[in-house]
Amino acid sequence: MRIEILCTGDEILTGKTVNTNYSHIARRLEEVGLSASWGTTVGDDRAALLAAFRQAAARAEAVIVNGGLGPTVDDLSQEVAAQAAGVDLVLHEPWLARMEEFYRRRNRAMPPNNRKQAMLPAGAEFIDNPIGTACGFAVTIGGARFFFTPGVPREMRRMLDEQIIPRLLAMSGMPGVTRLKRFHSFGIGESRADQMLAGVEALAGPGGGVKLGFQSHYPQLETKLAARGADAAEVEARLAPVAEEVRRRLGNFIVAEDDATLEGVLLGALRARGGTLAVAEMLTAGGIAARLAPLPAAEGVFLRGVAAPDLARLREALGLRGGAGEVSPAAAHAAAAALRAASGASHALAVLTALDPGEDRRELGGTVCIGIAGEGGATVAREARLLGGREWIRLGAAELGLDCLRRLLSGLPTDEPIDFERR
Repeated sequence: MRIEILCTGDEILTGKTVNTNYSHIARRLEEVGLSASWGTTVGDDRAALLAAFRQAAARAEAVIVNGGLGPTVDDLSQEVAAQAAGVDLVLHEPWLARMEEFYRRRNRAMPPNNRKQAMLPAGAEFIDNPIGTACGFAVTIGGARFFFTPGVPREMRRMLDEQIIPRLLAMSGMPGVTRLKRFHSFGIGESRADQMLAGVEALAGPGGGVKLGFQSHYPQLETKLAARGADAAEVEARLAPVAEEVRRRLGNFIVAEDDATLEGVLLGALRARGGTLAVAEMLTAGGIAARLAPLPAAEGVFLRGVAAPDLARLREALGLRGGAGEVSPAAAHAAAAALRAASGASHALAVLTALDPGEDRRELGGTVCIGIAGEGGATVAREARLLGGREWIRLGAAELGLDCLRRLLSGLPTDEPIDFERR
């Protein structure tokens, strides 16, 4: 089936906003066995938008339009869709009532211009938006079915998965139930993971139905299994053995699955045992604390965060006497032990980072030393030489520290070599 993705908005046409919505839509289509044949970006201009709709209608069977469903004067998608389809705009009373209730629950009066969001082309198919004020809709223009989605990423993504992809699969004649299983790992690169998982898709059984894919976003790697079947039971039957084999092969490198995060897994493990955590960071700009503190119920587990640009200031903040010394596993463990004693936390994590000297800050390596002081004398003193520039070292240091703590809490080896180390 020929599919076009058509994104609207001056902000993405001019590059002021990076168009991540397009990449997400295209990627999700690939994951369910569909693909985009064209990608078009149009500004907030009636004539240009009408021409783009007509061009897409002439060459595609399905068109996903993203953006232009808001309440402001430059949101033109409903109006131009109606013009292209040769119909009038009509008020969708149920959606207007939903919007009014949305504002009423927040003790606010709905601005008059929001009424515009309930105006849809006559005869359009309503597509629900359960988390926003811009509903979607589908309408036929020429020989193509157009699906309209809001530009807000989290709203678009939910509507795409729950409503639009099933409609596209039905149009294409493909099985209509899909599921995306995700594994988040740290310590292995994309090429190594591809080798480790060679042939895993065959475990789905005759006829396949499970597609393996990867997305690297350093320092983590996301391994994806896109499953498709006639119904939920068939999808699960195909997916289960493949997912279990991925867990077995990637093993200790998997830090979380699906919507879970490494920091969320950590806090959950600490909470389950009644533990608490304090963190000391050097040169990571408080990156670890920034990941932990916003999580739900984090205030009951994450007790203290200390950040400093160098070892001398970090030692001073922790009440350690004497000279700063060198960044080393022993210094990291001493910092963790001092922080645990001062904070009263059951576990303390110290991450010390030192960049290699040099002028080209983009190509340097760095030394990362991890210290953990835990209950019952549990300790970790780990050193790694990471490759990359300043930002890569900083991100890698924070990830390595969190991963070491995850491994300690899970009874896994904390010194297992990772692909990003210089040996």
